[in-house]
Amino acid sequence: MDQPREIPCEAPSLPQAIAAALRDLETGHAWACSMVGQSGGDVWRVADRDGRTTHFLKHGSGTVVDALVDELARLRWLVPHVPVPHVSAFALEQGSAWLLMTALPGETAWEVLNAHPERADSVVVALAGFLDRFHAIPAATCPFTASAAHRLHLARHHIDAGLVDEDDFDDCREGWTAEQVWSALLAQPLPQAAPVVTHGDFSLDNILIENGAVTGCIDVGRVGLADRYQDIAILWNCLGDFGSGLQARLLAALGEGTGDRARIDFHLLLDELF
Repeated sequence: MDQPREIPCEAPSLPQAIAAALRDLETGHAWACSMVGQSGGDVWRVADRDGRTTHFLKHGSGTVVDALVDELARLRWLVPHVPVPHVSAFALEQGSAWLLMTALPGETAWEVLNAHPERADSVVVALAGFLDRFHAIPAATCPFTASAAHRLHLARHHIDAGLVDEDDFDDCREGWTAEQVWSALLAQPLPQAAPVVTHGDFSLDNILIENGAVTGCIDVGRVGLADRYQDIAILWNCLGDFGSGLQARLLAALGEGTGDRARIDFHLLLDELF
C-alpha cells in the first residue's frame, strides 16, 4: 500500500512567535503532518475553520536549521520575480528553526497529473513556461550560487557526514552506495553552460497549479545560479513516473529537442546526494 502523503495530527508545541502569528491570522484549527519532502525536518499543513489550507509550517534542528535559513533568505529575494509563499513568521529557539509561510493556491503538479491524466499535456506546457520564466530572472541580480562545483563540495560533505539516504536513490541506482554515486559523478564532465537562476529542486511536488496555470513554487532553499539543466533534469525525471511521452513533451516545450542526456545524467547523479 502506498504511504499517505499526509496524516492528520495535533498542533505541535510552538515557539511564541509562531503561535502569536497563527493567533493573529485566526487560523490553526486543523493540522496535518506532511509525509512528502521533509528532508530531515517536519512539515505541517495548517487549515482554517472551513478546512481551507492557509499556511505551511516547517521545523527542524541540526542541518535543517541552515536549510530553513537558506529558504527564508531566498523566499524574500524571490518575491519581486515569481510567486512564492509569504513569510508569516520565523523563529530560532533551542537549536531549532521554525518557518511559517502562507499557502499558495492550487494543487501540486503531482496531484493534478495523478488525478487528471487527461490534462497531462497542458500541465507539462504550463510547467515548461514557468521554468522558462524562472530561468529568465536576471542572473546578475542573484546573490546565491548553486553551481555544480559548489554542490559537489556540499555533496562530499553530505557523504562524509553520513547524511545521504541511500534507500531513496532512483530505481536505476537501487543498491548503490553514496560512494558509488560519487565515483560516477567524478567520471562525468562538469556542465559548462552559462548559469541562470535555478530553483534547485524543480519537482512535481514543488510547483502549484490552479485552473491549468502555475500559481507559484515552494521549497526554494536551493535557489541559485547554476546550469539550467539542474532544473530540467529533476522535472524530466519526475515526469518519467507518468510516462516517457511527457518527458519528450517537456523537452520539446523547452526547445531542447531530445535534450542533453549527459547533462541530465550528471544532475540526476548529483541530486542523489541531497
